[in-house]
Amino acid sequence: MNNVKEKLSVLIVDDEAVIRNGMGRALQGTNAETQTAASGEEALELLDSHAFDVVFLDIRMPDMDGITLLKKVRAKHPFTQIVMITGYPTIDTAVQCVKLGASDYLVKPIRIADFKDALKGLEPGGNRPETHGKDEEGLKIDSEKNIIIGRSPAMKQIFRKIRKVAPTDSTVLITGESGTGKELVARAIHFNGTRRDKAFVAVDCSALVETLLESELFGHVKGSFTGAIQTKHGYFELANHGTFFFDEISNLSLNTQAKLLRVVQEREFMKVGDQKKIKLDIRIISASNTNLRETANEGKFREDLFYRLSVVPIHLPPLRQRKEDIPLFVTHFLDKFSRKIKRAVPHVSEEAMDALKEYVWPGNVRELEHTIERILILEDTDVIRPSDLPSSISRKGGEFQTLSEVPVSLEELEKRYIRFVLRRTKGKKTEAARILGINRKTLGLKVKKYEIY
Repeated sequence: MNNVKEKLSVLIVDDEAVIRNGMGRALQGTNAETQTAASGEEALELLDSHAFDVVFLDIRMPDMDGITLLKKVRAKHPFTQIVMITGYPTIDTAVQCVKLGASDYLVKPIRIADFKDALKGLEPGGNRPETHGKDEEGLKIDSEKNIIIGRSPAMKQIFRKIRKVAPTDSTVLITGESGTGKELVARAIHFNGTRRDKAFVAVDCSALVETLLESELFGHVKGSFTGAIQTKHGYFELANHGTFFFDEISNLSLNTQAKLLRVVQEREFMKVGDQKKIKLDIRIISASNTNLRETANEGKFREDLFYRLSVVPIHLPPLRQRKEDIPLFVTHFLDKFSRKIKRAVPHVSEEAMDALKEYVWPGNVRELEHTIERILILEDTDVIRPSDLPSSISRKGGEFQTLSEVPVSLEELEKRYIRFVLRRTKGKKTEAARILGINRKTLGLKVKKYEIY
């Protein structure tokens, strides 16, 4: 086992050799590995070839001043900490540096204690997006070590997209069936972006009551309508400077879509009953389990809003189309729930894993997660075999069959499975929706569509 602690990677940029050498010597014997650059162009070349944790950057340099270089570094390397250094300090310059993203501001001549203090609290790679596994099989979504995982070509492509779009403020539209992990992708974009320390506000549009929706989104002032006994902050105001996530945005009415379009275009809004405009600095991410382009063509979703929201589209394929991810998910969920219920992690037999890979998973990753949790709670075994799996998956009997002699459409398969789950839950739609990995309103719409009574 390698117990050598990884070192902080530090770049010192200053046109004066005496400053570069002095700072380098000051870090000798510490948990830091330094490189130096005498100009902005040299610094950019080093940054393109090496992931630095922190850059000490002189403001006054002949070829490219430090402010210009600060902007370039923040744009291309948003997870690198930048500490500005100058021999000509002014309050205006200090404020400008902080606004542009500098984490600290040191004045020459620099005391060694101040120099080392600027490195305190930093960890090697601590500000860079993190992956899980040598093959980049996961991406962090929060500071609690939760990750979004996958090893299929489709998921690796999605990870690449997330890494490219995360440092920007571009509007993203995530599409995919219920249970594919759309909110996890939204959180990964937020966490791996420059707003990671700000709020992530998620709103399920299907759960909002139309009559109260405007007040929920925009807030209201006291006395603006009957029952408005005090001023209320809306979701937009709570998300200011952070990320706003619209889940199942296709459920918004055309009237609400028109009001949302103005917010997206103008980045400002007014509370209900107020005439004062509030400026918004937010990133907007949306998700839908329907094809919004088709919905727009049908006149059920505003076309102009669709184009505003889908600047960067990301589509999550269903689990049945990326079966190579299933063993990875099974291992992840087994470890997660075994720790949760404090039991040894069981092994999965080859036959059981084959059955899990063959199943069509209409509820996608969410259904797989619930299935593994249920097995760990109900089956006290060291080896999970096909007999330990739900009959709908093992196909060892039971009232629901995933396959039959006569192939059926995916829609017919969904209809049968919803009927099966409702029977198992004795008609309890809330419990059935949880098992299916969809919200209760969506289940109600599907019950009505398929005439399941």
